[in-house]
Amino acid sequence: MIDPRRLRVLRALADHGTVTAAAHALYLSPSAVSQQLTALETETGHTLLERRGRTVRLTAAGSVLARHATEVAAQLERAEADLARCSTGLAGDVAIAAFATSITEVVAPAVAALRERAPQVRVRVKDAEGHTSARLLMDGEVDIAVAVEHRDSLGTMDGQLLRTPLYAEPFDAVLPPGHRLADEPEIGLADLREEPWITPWPGNPVHEAVVRACEEAHFQPRVECLSDDFSAVCALVAVGAGVALVPRSALHGIRPALTPAVRPVRGPGPTRRVFTAVRRGSEGHPLLRLALEGLRAQAARLTT
Repeated sequence: MIDPRRLRVLRALADHGTVTAAAHALYLSPSAVSQQLTALETETGHTLLERRGRTVRLTAAGSVLARHATEVAAQLERAEADLARCSTGLAGDVAIAAFATSITEVVAPAVAALRERAPQVRVRVKDAEGHTSARLLMDGEVDIAVAVEHRDSLGTMDGQLLRTPLYAEPFDAVLPPGHRLADEPEIGLADLREEPWITPWPGNPVHEAVVRACEEAHFQPRVECLSDDFSAVCALVAVGAGVALVPRSALHGIRPALTPAVRPVRGPGPTRRVFTAVRRGSEGHPLLRLALEGLRAQAARLTT
């Protein structure tokens, strides 16, 4: 009989790549992880790992069993969800990882609404960008991730996660006051090809979206300032340090004193597409369903 707990250790090794990283994710010592994997090999009668010095990699049998471990984990999540449905009341904890703008515009209002509807549900929120939210979700640190789609979003974890579109929003051009195009009703990106640019850091999905939009307008942006804080981006634009493209909802909380000229982009400009993700099999849990409904309701208000 294969111990499901050891399958979880194997899955963590497949996800994280090293015994040390898997141990960190599981809150175990590296020696405990190694012992669990050795015991799993004994249980299955197969060599699951190839040990090369201080590194290990999955054998063909290990890869097969890791895929089954994913299915077993999903089925256990479904079992917990079915048991939760038997509960007569809504009480418990839900943890959400989300990026800063979505926390301000969607997650926080959803938490407020949920407190009114189900006061015994406690929502914990973690600010997380990029791959961090997906990793927190996979490691069981959170129950829901709110993230932005881009070419590397969630990578190979897609088979283990259930993703659902949450909202999409355009980017607006942000220009210094008095800029030659500040009074135009719309801005063509090609008109900004000679300008210095301010963007988030590379690796941030917004940075990738801005660079891709400029490339589609047939130029490479000359990035002179970098910040993941949109208030800082707008402050730099306001003093003439450059121009920027900013997701529309990120402009909602900018202080008026720092707000430069904001104009819509002409034509098919870039779009930020935001989705929710949960571990596959957990989507039927009533607490998660309630939280997801709240997020969708607030996202609908944001887009309208």
